[in-house]
Amino acid sequence: MRSAKSVKRLTLVACILGSSIVLLDGTIVNVALPTIQRSLGGGLAAQQWVVNGYLLMLGSMILIGGSLGDVFGERRVFAAGVVGFGLTSLLCAVAPTIELLVAGRALQGIAGALLTPSSLAVIVATFPESERGSAIGSWTAWGALATIVGPLGGGELLSVASWRWIFLINLPFVALCLALILAVVPRSEPRGSRHVDFTGAALCALGLGGTVFALIEQPRLGWGSPAVVGPLLAGLALLGIFLLFERRAKQPMLPLSLFARRNFSVGNLETLSMYAGLSILIFFLVLFLQQVAGYSPLEAGMATLPATAVMFVASRRFGALADRYGPRLFMALGPLVAAAGLLLLQRLGAHVDYVSDLLPPLLLFGLGLSMTVSPLTAAVLAGVDQGEAGIASGVNNAIARIAGLLGTAAIGAVLASQFAGTLDSKLAQRPLSPQAAAAVRAAKRLALGRPPTAGIDPSQARAIVHAADQASVSSFRVAMGISAGLVALGGVVAAIGIENPRRRVAARECPGGAIVGASPDAAGRAIADQDIREPSLAART
Repeated sequence: MRSAKSVKRLTLVACILGSSIVLLDGTIVNVALPTIQRSLGGGLAAQQWVVNGYLLMLGSMILIGGSLGDVFGERRVFAAGVVGFGLTSLLCAVAPTIELLVAGRALQGIAGALLTPSSLAVIVATFPESERGSAIGSWTAWGALATIVGPLGGGELLSVASWRWIFLINLPFVALCLALILAVVPRSEPRGSRHVDFTGAALCALGLGGTVFALIEQPRLGWGSPAVVGPLLAGLALLGIFLLFERRAKQPMLPLSLFARRNFSVGNLETLSMYAGLSILIFFLVLFLQQVAGYSPLEAGMATLPATAVMFVASRRFGALADRYGPRLFMALGPLVAAAGLLLLQRLGAHVDYVSDLLPPLLLFGLGLSMTVSPLTAAVLAGVDQGEAGIASGVNNAIARIAGLLGTAAIGAVLASQFAGTLDSKLAQRPLSPQAAAAVRAAKRLALGRPPTAGIDPSQARAIVHAADQASVSSFRVAMGISAGLVALGGVVAAIGIENPRRRVAARECPGGAIVGASPDAAGRAIADQDIREPSLAART
């Protein structure tokens, strides 16, 4: 018979394992995209779908996942999410085509949408209020570690094994997590008092899916194609219907009334802008380093670790400063610092020296992000009443995922157009053989990197590789410029719209923000006056 303390400790381990699998998978796959493309083909569009298929379902279903725990019980939904994630990981690992891999990733996103909120809900249900903050702090910290380890572990794994192992590696952790759930997680009775907004979820997923499909396929099919225009118009219409439906629903997936609160609306607008820019950086930097600069998967995976480490070391400190002076200054200044780092990435060429070219911009970006994340999360939560903090955190996390989805989809169309235009201009005066012309078409599908030139006349092959390098650098610089603009826009939005809140939420308790999970306040933990040593500026005035 296990003691109550042992049950709580092992339950926390199960919750950490479950959420860490989702976070790990979200970062490890990016490192493997070039290897997957070489194995299954599909070019840039396929690489985008491998990421966006997952984000689409995770972002549109994560609020539903939280509701299902209320209806069927947190333990049951948590276990279902873990099992689903294991089965879909296996499906991804054995996928023979890029289409089946994308389908598997979408199903993984659904499982992740069940798993992530239910793991937090299990902690809330298991730990008394006096112990909940510490438990959620551990949950968040280990989630932060998973985001750091993901690129490094993925790069190391790809150096010794097939890309399929990045999905198979999930299975032992899934088995251990499920065993802990069945053995120690306390049973929870279904409450059935909450209606699950399946209609809203379907409208959101279909609306986002149509819009994202059009943005990703536009470079290949063109804006005049019915296969682009139709899904785009249908997607936008469905998103409009989704908002109308949510406005009238009795228990909506997305409570629009929350957006009547100024800081909640402005904070989520900053989240949308900043996380779109962040997703562009993560997605395209890893591709550029491997497909253009010649980095190995391990080297590309390690490239962003210093920025991530800076963020998770400094976030709590900046959170403490925001608790003292209010979040507005940090939410405005932090994105501008991060954007400056992104602008410095525009200096990168086809040959990248890590220490002199890449490390300084990434450290500056990490500093700006660490100034922003904790105050942003705290301001969003402080913009609503205590009883609404849980759903507010869920909405903020969903918006962060949707921002990543839309960011990589939209910028892909811009990048592909820029790459094709630059490549054509560089080769305009050079006659090409049929084989060389085919290589150019292959390069346009890839959009970043060099096409295979075996069997092509050496002089033409050199010209194509040189032109592809120049086009890749030009496209990457455009992508980083747009990323910087989106991140900086978040700072401008905060400077104009954020007010230092009256309801106090400890920013230092939100070090990972929407990147790694919810804050203690999102679980309904009241923050006592004695928990905040320094009163906020708003409180003192």
